[in-house]
Amino acid sequence: MSEMAFPEPLARVSRPRLYEQLVEQLLGYIDAAQLGPGDLLPSERELADRLGVSRATLVQALVALEVLGVIEVRHGLGAVLVYRPSIATVIKGLRAHQNRLPEIVEARSTLEAKLAELAAHRRTDADIAAIDAALVTMANEIARGEKGAHGDELFHQAVTAAAHSAVLAQLMAFIAEMILETRLESLGQPGRPEQSLASHRAIADAIRARDSEAAAERMLSHIKLVSDVALLRP
Repeated sequence: MSEMAFPEPLARVSRPRLYEQLVEQLLGYIDAAQLGPGDLLPSERELADRLGVSRATLVQALVALEVLGVIEVRHGLGAVLVYRPSIATVIKGLRAHQNRLPEIVEARSTLEAKLAELAAHRRTDADIAAIDAALVTMANEIARGEKGAHGDELFHQAVTAAAHSAVLAQLMAFIAEMILETRLESLGQPGRPEQSLASHRAIADAIRARDSEAAAERMLSHIKLVSDVALLRP
């Protein structure tokens, strides 16, 4: 008598992460309240109280929706609804975003470390002025209570320009939209804008001193810092 063949074991169903649960509840609220494009969501404090979570935890869910273009967070106003997607569409988008984040980080580490190294070799006084201006922009944004995203973008653009490498600049332009996703996600972490600004200043100092080795090392440390985002944590 032949042995009975047992079916393959079923895969363990993973428990949705907290931010996924919050995203589902937020979308449920948007549907129940019949909010449409242009409508303002309740304040972070009010939403956190209703959901029974900390504001820091709620911010992660809001940042996820911002990355996917569902909401736009406007300083001094709050989260404004851009469009009303289905819950399934958003969760699928979140998981796709999560899956590509490691590859975006890998590309940034490779390209931007080399750009910082070259910038330290090739920078001009005008390049340093552009880098310093970006730092001032980011510091002013943070002082106003913003994330500093525009200043952050300007800083990395200035470092790229200072490297004077047309091919590397084209590669950075190619992944710019993907980097924007990680920028929003990273700067949404509590305390991250200030940490990122300090990291930028350290990179700028190395480029100013024409220390190519330090510039590359500090850029790698910076990418490691800003790549610590909630979507990649267990």
